[in-house]
Amino acid sequence: MDVEKWHKMSLAEQMGNIGSEAQRAFSMQKRGDEEQKEKSIDRFLELIDLTLGDKRWQKRCLEICRMREVLCDYFFAKNSFGSSFENLINYFNAFALTIKI
Repeated sequence: MDVEKWHKMSLAEQMGNIGSEAQRAFSMQKRGDEEQKEKSIDRFLELIDLTLGDKRWQKRCLEICRMREVLCDYFFAKNSFGSSFENLINYFNAFALTIKI
């Protein structure tokens, strides 16, 4: 992803793109396609890091870092936060619904 292009997007657009990759990872996990799941996880982590690097969202850094932590816990750890696919997708859908087409 081109950093300049990413930083021109609104927070809702950035979060919507992150959510799309997270949803793709969930779908690949459900299918049992580990290779594609890993690619989607790598992609959403990259996008989260780009969002964290966007100076406009410095005051939202804690929320963005927590979202990253929850996703990593879901995919890599014991899901100690008790996250569900539905809750995580609903979180991202709230951003997607604010995007003006």
